[in-house]
Amino acid sequence: MQSALNSPQREAVQYMDGPCLVLAGAGSGKTRVITQKITRLIEVDGYEAKHIAALTFTNKAALEMRERIAKLLKEPKAAKQLTVSTFHSLGVNILRREAAALGLKDRFSIMDSDDCFAIVQDLSATTDKAAIRRMQNHMSLWKNGLISPEQALQEAKDEVEAQAARVYRNYLSTLSSYQAVDFDDLIRLPVELFQRDEAARDRWQRKLRYLLIDEYQDTNTCQYELVKLLVTGPGKKSMFTAVGDDDQAIYAWRGATIENLKTLQTDFPDLKLIKLEQNYRSSTRILQAANAVIENNPKLFEKVLWSEHGLGDPIKVLAMDDEEAEADQVAIMLSAHKFERRAKFSDYAILYRGNHQSRALEKALRRERIPYVMSGGQSFFERSEIKDIISYLRLIANADDDPAFIRAVTTPRRGIGQATLEVLGAFAGQWQCSLFEAVFKGGLEAKLGDRQLEPLRAFCDFINQLESRAARVGAAATGENAAAVLDDMMKEINYEAYLYQTFDDMQAQDKWQNVLDFIDWLKQKGNGGREGEDPEKSLLELTQMVALMSMLEGRDQDPDAVRLSTLHAAKGLEFGHVFMVGVEEGILPHKGDPDAPAASIAARLEEERRLMYVGITRAQRSLTLSWCKKRRRARDSAPCEVSRFIKEMRLEEGNAAPSEEEELTPQDRLAGLKALLQKPKAA
Repeated sequence: MQSALNSPQREAVQYMDGPCLVLAGAGSGKTRVITQKITRLIEVDGYEAKHIAALTFTNKAALEMRERIAKLLKEPKAAKQLTVSTFHSLGVNILRREAAALGLKDRFSIMDSDDCFAIVQDLSATTDKAAIRRMQNHMSLWKNGLISPEQALQEAKDEVEAQAARVYRNYLSTLSSYQAVDFDDLIRLPVELFQRDEAARDRWQRKLRYLLIDEYQDTNTCQYELVKLLVTGPGKKSMFTAVGDDDQAIYAWRGATIENLKTLQTDFPDLKLIKLEQNYRSSTRILQAANAVIENNPKLFEKVLWSEHGLGDPIKVLAMDDEEAEADQVAIMLSAHKFERRAKFSDYAILYRGNHQSRALEKALRRERIPYVMSGGQSFFERSEIKDIISYLRLIANADDDPAFIRAVTTPRRGIGQATLEVLGAFAGQWQCSLFEAVFKGGLEAKLGDRQLEPLRAFCDFINQLESRAARVGAAATGENAAAVLDDMMKEINYEAYLYQTFDDMQAQDKWQNVLDFIDWLKQKGNGGREGEDPEKSLLELTQMVALMSMLEGRDQDPDAVRLSTLHAAKGLEFGHVFMVGVEEGILPHKGDPDAPAASIAARLEEERRLMYVGITRAQRSLTLSWCKKRRRARDSAPCEVSRFIKEMRLEEGNAAPSEEEELTPQDRLAGLKALLQKPKAA
């Protein structure tokens, strides 16, 4: 099993004397270390699979990790007993089991961003969407930093932050009254529980006896505190392996802190440090450029990537007149390169700093008839038709979920309008109860006539019936299953007819197919899913799980298409050939706030440099950089300067081609190649 590992990888897998930090450079095989270490823990060190947890940051990474472990284990079924999940999925599991200790019902709701937006809008009494989003961002960072509303108010730098802190206090109270949590609470609440409840903390320490943390550099304060609470205690030996790379820490804007790498050494003085520096992805020229850029940052740990893949293609740098010329040239070069190499479109990626840069690229790719897909597009679960169905599931799980009630009771329309809901809301406010509960309160008859009240109560009776059946799902005596409840729910609400009444036939057909895919996927999950996944789930567990999903796993194979992606979204991916566009001052590095304190500006520049490093190390065989001499700003064009990061790559030292354009343009080369192939063969 371990013969394929290099020496540092083998050391990381075998080390079992305490806490371990594996400093894994880009493309150095970190996932192999984690999966093989889990296999060793079970098959050599005698750990039961149910006592091991591996934490990562995306559902996709967790799923792939579990599947790889199942293939490595002699008994693949043991993989089902592992906890392999995102931090947030672990948080849901803890909240589900410790709900009573946190003052939550078993059927708490997980609010999505839109639900939370509506709450903040109501509490802040503003319709300024940008201001509401800023408040949401402040509150998210405060939660991730374990900062209370009182602390936030005390530390507010100005009235804008002070107002956000006041809304924060009321926001927490509102969520509590809804018996609901938001995304950040999924980690914050378990941390607060373990900090004050030694018995609960001990239960989970006995359950999770060995912890592995992937992408450790992306953890925020709250996530690190959760890890620490799970692995430390009186007389307890800290058993964990953290795998990360300080050179790929690019998420400070969402609360991740590179300080966690420093703190780890302080909190765990016996920490074993192992470096993985052999890169299995890129050619030498690409790694030389990446090493040259990142050495300009202050180093927590010295590390130099190297490869046995040979020198590789020279790195190209192109100076373009403007963004349209840049997009056209990239599209034509990509087409010519693919034609010449007999490559697939999926071997190529075009990376950029901000989403706004994709517009010109999309136009150019369409013009050249080059298929493409975009990272960071709309999640399947963000589609309106899917959110409609999810609102019913949320309401079945928690009748006190007011946002879900409002969406479900009005979709499809059943004679319940805004005026009726406003009366119901005022009545619920008087009784300090949920909208659902208010429907059955005495005295509502005096506020609403029979024509308004009857459809409300019919709807609530319907939800109660589904809830009663959902609670029995899985009970052998009743023979109920999640699929039957889902089918009856869909039949009753007649959602297909609603779609065809609301949208044109083509849109309705597309939306209805999405709903059918979603229902089928839920049924599959309810029955236990694919090999290596968790056992069958109740409808209530499915509802809480869905709230965490960012994409429908396994819907389609990746198409043969060029990947358009921001640099942030490309982290963790690799491509044969990479084009990085807009590598100029003001874009990469991003200009930021010029009036910020000097320390803040320096920290931002260091993170932008790490972002450049991430972009370079996505490339396996070839890398092309481009920048514009001028770029459109509003209605005018402004001159641009090449990014300082290109100079830092030290391309003049022999690992790059000259920046001047070649004698033959990409158009000429592509035409020549096609003509050559079209020539008749000699007799």
